Amino acid sequence: MAAARAAVAGDRRGTRDRPAEGRGPAGRQRPLIAHAGVLTIWYGGTFDPVHDGHLAVARAAADAFDVPVTLAPAADPPHRGLTGADAAERAHMLDLAVAGDRRLRVDRRELQRPGPSWTVDTLHELRTMLGPAAPLALLMGADSFRSLPTWREWRRLPELAHLIVAARHADGDLDDLPAVLAEAVAGRWSDDPAELLAAPAGRVHALHQPLRAESATALRRAIAAGDPGWRSEVPAAVAAWIDARGLYRSPAP
Repeated sequence: MAAARAAVAGDRRGTRDRPAEGRGPAGRQRPLIAHAGVLTIWYGGTFDPVHDGHLAVARAAADAFDVPVTLAPAADPPHRGLTGADAAERAHMLDLAVAGDRRLRVDRRELQRPGPSWTVDTLHELRTMLGPAAPLALLMGADSFRSLPTWREWRRLPELAHLIVAARHADGDLDDLPAVLAEAVAGRWSDDPAELLAAPAGRVHALHQPLRAESATALRRAIAAGDPGWRSEVPAAVAAWIDARGLYRSPAP
C-alpha cells in the first residue's frame, strides 16, 4: 500500500516537550519532520521491556503505510515500583531494539517533560508541531483501544488523530466493544489506508496481524523467576542489556 505513507506513533499517557527527536541505528538524533501528504503514526507505551510483539505491531504499520514508525516511551508511571526499568533504561532498550531497521525510530519527548504522561497532551503537541492539515495517527493494540473510555479526555483523541488499532487475525479483538466506545467510533471505521491521508484525523483503521503471545508483564515475571525462555521473546541486544544491568530480577508486579 505504497500510496499511504506514515511515520508511526502509539499509545501512552502523554507528556509535554520540545520538538520530537528520533534516534537512528547509530544513536544519531533524527528529527520528526512532517511532509505534505505523509501520515505521521505515533506508537507509545511503557515498553517495560520492549519485546518482539511491540516490534511486530510497529513493523506491520510501517509496511502497511510504507513509512517509518516512531516508538515513544512514556515517562515513569507514579504507581510503578522499583521492579521495572527506569525511563532511561527503557528508552535505551528501544534504541537497541530498532537499531538497523530504518522503518523504526525512537522519540523521547514524553521523557523530557515533567508530570504524568497523558496521550491527549502528546497529541496536542504533535498537532501543534505538524499543523492542522497534516495526517496524524495514533497506533495502539486492541486491548488499549478497548480501554479508551478510561483514558483522560479520550473523546478528543479522534479529533486530534486517526486511530490505527492492531488487531489479531480471527481473534475477535474488536468484537463486543464497550457500548460507549462503539458509539463514539461508529461511522469512523475505514478499511482503506489511503483514507487516512485524505483527512488530518477522525478515522479508525484495523491493522490485522498474526497472533503474538509476548507480554511485558509475563516477561518480567519470567526474568524474576529465572526462566531462560524469556530471551526468545526480545531482540538479542535487549536480552544482553537486561542481563548486564540485572533488570527485572525482583518479583514482578
